[in-house]
Amino acid sequence: MRILRIAGKNLASLADEFSVDFEQAPLAASGLFAISGPTGASKSTLLDALCLALYDATPRLLRVAGRNYLADVGNETITTQDTRNLLRRGAAEGYAEVDFVGSDGASYRARWSVRRARTRAEGALQPTAMTLHRLPALLPLGHTKTEVKGEIEKRIGLSFEQFTRAVLLAQNEFSAFLKAEDNERGELLEKLTGSAIYSEISMRAYARAKQEQEALQRLSDRLADQKPCSAEQRQELESQHAAALAAQQELELRTAALEQQLQWHQQAQRLAEAEQQATLACAAATAAIDAAAPQRAGLAQLDAIQPARPLAAECQRLTQESARTSEQIAALAVQAQQAAAALVQHQSAQHSASVQLQSAEQAQRDAAPSWIRPRHSMPALLPCCPHSSRLPLPAPKPIRPTRPRARPSRRAMTSASR
Repeated sequence: MRILRIAGKNLASLADEFSVDFEQAPLAASGLFAISGPTGASKSTLLDALCLALYDATPRLLRVAGRNYLADVGNETITTQDTRNLLRRGAAEGYAEVDFVGSDGASYRARWSVRRARTRAEGALQPTAMTLHRLPALLPLGHTKTEVKGEIEKRIGLSFEQFTRAVLLAQNEFSAFLKAEDNERGELLEKLTGSAIYSEISMRAYARAKQEQEALQRLSDRLADQKPCSAEQRQELESQHAAALAAQQELELRTAALEQQLQWHQQAQRLAEAEQQATLACAAATAAIDAAAPQRAGLAQLDAIQPARPLAAECQRLTQESARTSEQIAALAVQAQQAAAALVQHQSAQHSASVQLQSAEQAQRDAAPSWIRPRHSMPALLPCCPHSSRLPLPAPKPIRPTRPRARPSRRAMTSASR
């Protein structure tokens, strides 16, 4: 265990908040330092804050003889050994806080606190509270006050009595440590120095030595019960031993021969099993070959017709081209029929146009005056024939205009009528 910081507020003669950080200069660089000052300078209050934060107790209060009561605010009283006596008079709340490194190497913060009702100086004292947090994450350990005290003692590895006799020796308590019983002092020193494991090893070694000593004693007792043999008995036993060795060698040779024969039989059995498996595999392969005979025949036929594959492809191509040609011929025939029908329609239309033209010319000639009619009528059109549309029609002769004759007078016309 190593103390890192002691802090508090309103404890005994120390008013307001205070803090002593052993990780800051000049204390961090000091291997050894002393807390000194005149009487009443609050030297013991720092040690009280340390004990309060860790154990909710102080050696100074436990040394008070008897169980006297002290008056508090109002009609309230508290005992002289109550840790709440360390709250400064006239203060509404106070606390003690210690940062330390536990036996597991981790850092912790233990806090003891006390307050009055409604946080007022004239309020009644409330029960003390304790907390423990793992630094630097401030992870809480324990919920109730009893659980917190157990966690602190587990991290420190010392009880309050051991702590006040080894780590914190109060005034006039050093002689009590020296005068303690050997077992108590030895147990305390083992916890401080970490030599408890050597005591365990020593006890186990002592128990093992005791067991071995007892076993040796039993062997010695058995040896004492056995009497030595005479020379004749010894010679007879040696002869029996030699005969037993010879029999053992003969048995070993026979065992080696039998093992060799056993290996030969095992090898023969393995070979027979392998032969049987090979025979079964051969039969299965033969059956597979027979079953594949139709497939082989089909493959042989395919191999035989492979040279004719290009001819088959050519025949298929010619068949496809013939089909396409037939389709083209049918399409052309349809087109020819459509063209013939169109030709017939055109010829009929031409004939109708010729008839209309003749009718129009005849109507024109009929409508013209007699004196402008041509002397010769136009030749008649040739009869229509299937090929008449190919013959050129004769061009009509131009009609020459004639000078109009002088119109006779009325008198002349009258005389002519007479």
